Amino acid sequence: MPQASVKRLIEADKQKLIELVLDIEKYKDFIPYCLDSKVYERNDKGDKIFIVADLTIGKGIFKDTYKSDVKYNKLNNTIYVTNIDGPLRYLENVWKFTEKDNITEVSFDVDFELKNRFLNILMTKSFKYGLNKIADAFQNRAEELFRNT
Repeated sequence: MPQASVKRLIEADKQKLIELVLDIEKYKDFIPYCLDSKVYERNDKGDKIFIVADLTIGKGIFKDTYKSDVKYNKLNNTIYVTNIDGPLRYLENVWKFTEKDNITEVSFDVDFELKNRFLNILMTKSFKYGLNKIADAFQNRAEELFRNT
């Protein structure tokens, strides 16, 4: 149902930005509406890293946890995320990182559907706004961490 894409140009090394995205346990420190995060598995297998993690997202009385399968492909600098369990019927998001002259273009594409049809309708209305808030949070965090490095 809701689908959106955002792009940001960030003055930082591509690898540092990838590591920021893969540092899932710190999301609660800077991502809006992320209340908690937990990594269950992290396996580095040559040109790929595999992660299984939970994110608890919410605001006010609304709160839910979903489990994700995260795959980082070192060869093409992409992170592919799908859901395993939780309130989502499906989730696909893809992060792509392209660096030129210490400026990295980060693109983030998201497609998901909640199991609850009513919440899907609500999410569709505010999804692009929320995605931009998340992209802004990653960019602000990167600029804070990697300024002058």
